[in-house]
Amino acid sequence: MNAPWKPNGSANRDPFAAFICDEAALDVLRPVVIEMGWQPEKCAKGGLRNAVQSLSVAASPNILMVDLSESGDPLNDINSLAEVCEPGTVVIAVGQVNDVRLYRDLLSSGIHDYLLKPLSAGQLRDSLNQAQAVFSSPRTSDPETAKRHVSTAVVGTRGGVGASMLATSLAWLFSDDHKLPTALLDLDVHFGTGALALDLEPGRGLTDAIDNPSRIDGLFIERAMIRANDNLAILSAEAPINSPLMTDGSAFVQLEEEFRQSFEMTMIDLPRNMLINFPHLLADVNVVVLSTEMTLASARDTIRILSWLKTNAAHAQPIVVANKVQGGVAEISKADFEASIERKIDFSIPYDLKAATNAAKLGQTFVDANRSSKATAVVKQLAERILGASDEEFEGDEPAKKSLLGNFDLKSLLAKKEKKEPAKAG
Repeated sequence: MNAPWKPNGSANRDPFAAFICDEAALDVLRPVVIEMGWQPEKCAKGGLRNAVQSLSVAASPNILMVDLSESGDPLNDINSLAEVCEPGTVVIAVGQVNDVRLYRDLLSSGIHDYLLKPLSAGQLRDSLNQAQAVFSSPRTSDPETAKRHVSTAVVGTRGGVGASMLATSLAWLFSDDHKLPTALLDLDVHFGTGALALDLEPGRGLTDAIDNPSRIDGLFIERAMIRANDNLAILSAEAPINSPLMTDGSAFVQLEEEFRQSFEMTMIDLPRNMLINFPHLLADVNVVVLSTEMTLASARDTIRILSWLKTNAAHAQPIVVANKVQGGVAEISKADFEASIERKIDFSIPYDLKAATNAAKLGQTFVDANRSSKATAVVKQLAERILGASDEEFEGDEPAKKSLLGNFDLKSLLAKKEKKEPAKAG
């Protein structure tokens, strides 16, 4: 009801609906509704309770008028309406209690206007015209509407490199520390840990979206996503492992579109196989965080994925994050790794097993459970970098000075490793 204004959210919704308790008020309302160019059939008999029942199974109109005359506790009942009412709906309440305190409390709860019975045509006309004006132009004076939506995909070069930890931690930072409405989409449909990291049940929202892409709209998003805090909602799944993923990826693209309308930040935990099967998922992604580790296999796959991004998602800003870094025991040194991938590592997150164990025990994201950890400090820096995303390239995206060996550096590293191993054995 008092959700952010959505420019395209009202496209497939009725312009108006009313639930009025008495025939006398309906007789005054219907001619005004016809005058506004709306259907008088949308003026139904019944009060707020009928509105809640109807909207629990149908999409909300752009403008909703509800009668509170039969409500014993108007404020509490309005909260029940908010639970089923689609974001962006303008609600006009009608009642017979002439109380300034009630009027103010109703406006504070998100109601657009409160009209006192008996209704008059002029009173209705003025209120409906004001409500309709909400949808005629963007709220340019509202600084919140001017904020750009930033969509970020986190991709792991290998399994176990901490991509899901980064996705959940970044989503938590954006929502909790920066107070930004954030959506977390975990696309590991069978084995995702996004909900698990937040100690939540994943629900059926994502699997329902995959099975029925045509159902995806603002109302579906509002009901299917699981709330982790006031600003963070998650969509994930634990699909049966005997059910293969049967989709062309259209559901995922449509979900991303709805997120752009409803949130300021989108975090996508994107398994690398999904990157290959559904490359169009990155069509509107602003930033790709590539989580890697200091191993030969990760170096090889970092090269391959960076090359893929240049060809298939050149608009997205890549950020290379070395995770679980242990000084002195890495399979590849930082210098050799950077020479191999021909660019700098943007962020290095130190390995902290104790902190990871603590987060798992508490059922919290890594950064929430370990506020003072050095690893958390680096993740916070990464969050700041993402928040600064723009159409201009980050300075860190410039390639590092090329190695003479280029991409063949991996072969030389492998050769070095093979020479060392027999020497140790002897």
